[in-house]
Amino acid sequence: MFGERLRQLRRERKITQQAFARDLQVAQNTVSNWENGGRQPNLDMLRRIADYFAVRVDYLLGDAAPGDDTDNGDITFDSFTYALYGETRDLTEENRQKLLEMARFFKQQQEKEGK
Repeated sequence: MFGERLRQLRRERKITQQAFARDLQVAQNTVSNWENGGRQPNLDMLRRIADYFAVRVDYLLGDAAPGDDTDNGDITFDSFTYALYGETRDLTEENRQKLLEMARFFKQQQEKEGK
């Protein structure tokens, strides 16, 4: 989804890959890889891209409409969620389940402590 959104924003604004790459100080093939889904930018670069196009990070990731600032309870990719996704996307299903169990444990502990 990210690559599609990036390509769409760039084309809507009539910005070439070369110009966009120059503005972000990255190689043109990096932009091409992002758009084709071959690579994902790191969190810092994702924020820079969002600022460049004046959109939210969760919009770039496909989780919101442009300008959607409402909190409707849907999951959004804030900084923590995006970082967690980046660190866990290559885990096996078994390890993902273990991580989910750990998160549930921490949530229960927090609730017990009244925080």
